[in-house]
Amino acid sequence: MSIQIEETFEIAVPVDTVWQFLLDPHRVVTSLPGAQLEEVVDDRTFDGVVKIKLGALTVRYRGRVQLTEVDDQAHQLCMLAEGRETSGGTAQATVTAELRALAEARTEVVTKAQVDLTGRVMQIGRGMIEGVSSQLFGQFVARTQEALTEPASETGEVARARDEPIPLLSVILGVIWAPVARFFQRLFGRKAS
Repeated sequence: MSIQIEETFEIAVPVDTVWQFLLDPHRVVTSLPGAQLEEVVDDRTFDGVVKIKLGALTVRYRGRVQLTEVDDQAHQLCMLAEGRETSGGTAQATVTAELRALAEARTEVVTKAQVDLTGRVMQIGRGMIEGVSSQLFGQFVARTQEALTEPASETGEVARARDEPIPLLSVILGVIWAPVARFFQRLFGRKAS
């Protein structure tokens, strides 16, 4: 199954600060739901694990992320992520990110991803996977904002993302509600909430 994901968000932090954050795997992993950094192979290659719980289904991928292109001047990067599930499924993603400086020390982040999945995770269907992806991205944005605006930890511990199950009911409701909200938005010309 192949999925396209495109997301744009703004963060109230200067572009250079966000850029340095995205290039530091020890910091980024704290914002990725269910992720653990196992090894920094070199400054562009990282090994780790991502675990996602969907009700009774838990999917755990062990794999590698490689930064294939990094343009410090334009604040653009491209990465290839590949992982294998213990039961044989695979996940591969090509992700691009571009940071744009905005007024008042804000940054716009534009991301695009092509994700290819095989294995057990396909049981939940494309619509549900897209809903989960959107929710995970929302968690990543919130955690990134938190990490960049709060003081650094004084313990010096290696940071790990919180291993939290994704609330399946809210994902299902979100997937069902999104087209309904868009319909009413078109019908009445304003955003339904």
